[in-house]
Amino acid sequence: MSADRTAREPGEIFGPRMTLFADVLLVGLVTAVACLPLVTVPAALSTSCAVLRGTGVGEPATARRYAALLRERSWAADLAAGLVWIVGVLLLVADLGLAGAGLPGAPLFAVVAAAIGAYAAVVALRACARPESRTDWRAAVRGAAGACVRDAGGSALVLLALVAAVLCAWMLVPLAFLVPGPLAMALTAIDVRGHANAEDPSATDTSLDHSDVEEQREPSQEPQ
Repeated sequence: MSADRTAREPGEIFGPRMTLFADVLLVGLVTAVACLPLVTVPAALSTSCAVLRGTGVGEPATARRYAALLRERSWAADLAAGLVWIVGVLLLVADLGLAGAGLPGAPLFAVVAAAIGAYAAVVALRACARPESRTDWRAAVRGAAGACVRDAGGSALVLLALVAAVLCAWMLVPLAFLVPGPLAMALTAIDVRGHANAEDPSATDTSLDHSDVEEQREPSQEPQ
């Protein structure tokens, strides 16, 4: 029985505790509650990613564990990160508002502002998923900025996850209290995959080469 609880399928990241989607919804609910002051959004999302990352080593995804990790955080740095997040959102909204006011060059300005905002959002989300965001936001942001360059595919997935979360919350408002869970799960999975690929970039090529060798051996094993 214990072997069944610890066994994982190929490619599984979060471990057997995350086979129930209810765990993700619970994490999303407590994250949404922690985000209500707005200035706590980075800390709340970073904590949810830490909880989900812990399931990979057998830690439970519970509200109690979430609260424990949230209490252990450095709130001075977290509140500073929250203020930066709020100022960034306000600046983006103001820029897009000016672009919609019919100023000269507004279309180009709107495109540039949207591109900068999208890049900043991806860096911020990837920073929340990094383990160092629990203690050092500057290191997390530097690592996230580097990951955006090294892992363009992962960054595209982060942006798609954000768009999906926003659309779900926009189409059905009550989902806004649940989408932080799936969003955090996506961010954590992308970050874990990125670290795994960085540590062993030849893993995929090796498996392909191994399959090619097996295909080459098959004709020799046929009866003559």
